[in-house]
This record gives sequence, structure tokens and C-alpha cells, in this order.
Amino acid sequence: MNYMTRAILPVPAVKDAVPPEVQRAFRTLIQWVGEDPDREGLADTPARAARAWLEYCSGYQEDPGSHLARTFAEVGGYDDIVLLRGIPFQSHCEHHLAPIIGTASIAYLPGTEVVGISKLARVLHGFANRLQIQERLTAQVAQCIWDGLRPRGVAVVIEAQHGCMTARGVKTHGVSMVTSRMLGCFRDDAGSRSEVLALLRG
Repeated sequence: MNYMTRAILPVPAVKDAVPPEVQRAFRTLIQWVGEDPDREGLADTPARAARAWLEYCSGYQEDPGSHLARTFAEVGGYDDIVLLRGIPFQSHCEHHLAPIIGTASIAYLPGTEVVGISKLARVLHGFANRLQIQERLTAQVAQCIWDGLRPRGVAVVIEAQHGCMTARGVKTHGVSMVTSRMLGCFRDDAGSRSEVLALLRG
């Protein structure tokens, strides 16, 4: 399955090549909230903000599944759970464009091959660097690993704080949201599920 999403605008070839219409959009926003976009501190903000958002949304320029293309079969007979716990990430809520900041833990039960552990983090970041909701992010990471590695089981647990809840609206701090997705034996077999959940909790 291809997880590539086509970008709406072409990626600038050089650092300063921000399309004029994008700069105008940020300038309009600055003016709309009551600021003067021409004052010294804000004069270059439209271009800077545009480049920042291109970085925040860099996941649209990649196929996260491609990170799983190279696997290793020489594992010395190891056939138990592989777990990468507490991977930090940052994303942005698609409803308010507010930050989502949290950690993810990813586990899988290999079939015949394993993948370099850094690739699990790259899959996470590939999907996190897009406009997201946490539920979809959790499901996308799990499905990508399931499709790419063909393991016996996949488990993904994400815990994050959402700026759309802490900095606006209800303004409730210190609250985290937890989502999980289990596939294969971690979903269907109670014993395997209990084992991986115990490892995920540390």
C-alpha cells in the first residue's frame, strides 16, 4: 500500500522561494488578529512561518512505508516481541492547527524478518508530520508496519497532549489522550495481547 499523499503546492527549491500567495495568506492572518504585518518584528514572519509549516508537514513529501523496505533475516533464532518504547513526536491537529505533542510505543512480533529500530520511528514521524487526529495517526502507523513487515502481530500505543485543548477552548492542562491499535495476534490472542500490554506499560 502506498501511503504517499500529494502536496498541494510544489516544494520550494531554495530556502527563500516561498510562493507569494502563501506569504500573503500569513500576512492576512497576522493583520486579521490585530497586528501590523509591516512592523520590524513581523516583516519577515510570513516567509518564516511558511517555511516552518512546510517543515511541520514534511510527511506529505514521503511514503512512510518506504522505510520498511530493507529487512534482516539473520536474527539468531529470535522470534519474540520487538518493542520501541517512548518515541517522542510532534504533530498538528487538523481541526485547529494546534500542536499535538506526545510519545508513541511500537511493538511487533516478527514473522521471518526484522527491521532496523530507527525505521519504526521514521514511520511514526512520516505520518505525524502531517495534519492529523491522534486516532488516525495510531491506525496509520500500525497498518503501515503490518503491511510492510508482514509480522504476526503489531501494537501501537500513543499518548499525547493537544494544544487545541490546553491553549484554547476548555483550556485544560495536564491532560493526555491515549490511543491504541492492535493487529494480528495482539488483537486476536488474549495471551499475546496481555504480554505486549505489560511490556508497553514497562
